[in-house]
Amino acid sequence: MSQETIDTIKSQIEGNPILLYMKGSPQAPMCGFSAQTVQCLIACGERFAYVDILSNPDIRATLPEYANWPTFPQLYVNGELVGGCDIVTEMFQAGELQPLIKEAAVREDEEDTA
Repeated sequence: MSQETIDTIKSQIEGNPILLYMKGSPQAPMCGFSAQTVQCLIACGERFAYVDILSNPDIRATLPEYANWPTFPQLYVNGELVGGCDIVTEMFQAGELQPLIKEAAVREDEEDTA
C-alpha cells in the first residue's frame, strides 16, 4: 500500500460526507452490486460523491486492505464505512439508510453556509 494512495483515500473520505466507491459511475454502473447501491442512494434524494475504482487501479488495490472490507461497492457516511451492497440495501429496506443520508447531507449544507 503506497502512502500516497492512502492519503488520497483519507482525503476523499474526509472531504465527502456521502462517498461511494463503486465500479463505474452512478449514470453507468459497471456491476450489479454498484447499480443496486446507487439506486438506494438515489432513492434517498441527496447528492453523493463517488469514485470509480475501475479508473483508479491504485485505490481499487489499496482500499480493501485500508478499510478491512474486501469487496466493492463501499459506502462511507461522515467518514465511517457503512458497508457494501447487501448492508446498504438492507438498511434502505428497513428505513435506516434514509435518515443517515439525510443527516449527512444536512451537515454538509450547514458546513457550506457556515
